[in-house]
Amino acid sequence: MPDSDAILADRATSWQGVSGRLYGIVLECVDGFTLRENHLYIIAGAKSVLWVGSTAELVADPLSRTRFRQALSATESIIRLMAPTEEADRLSTIVDLEGGAPAPTTTAAAAPSSSAQAA
Repeated sequence: MPDSDAILADRATSWQGVSGRLYGIVLECVDGFTLRENHLYIIAGAKSVLWVGSTAELVADPLSRTRFRQALSATESIIRLMAPTEEADRLSTIVDLEGGAPAPTTTAAAAPSSSAQAA
């Protein structure tokens, strides 16, 4: 079974949260990485998510700042996605992303009709 970083580097364009929701993602370059406003970030290590959050968490939460610094020292990949505008939505999205993983690409391509029915 390939690790999540190998999957991310080769194919992932989506992250699947614990809820099953799919999030569009952008892989960031680890060298020269800069946080942007209105985005969420997933910092992943070799086998797990190390930190999920935004600039808001870094400003407001000392524990999050500590986890962020630790995550940066062990990061294998950094993933960016748009943050919800409402704080409650942002926080629930963070929880959903923390337990998630790269979305399998085969299921997304093989099931367009189920997506159309849900809409």
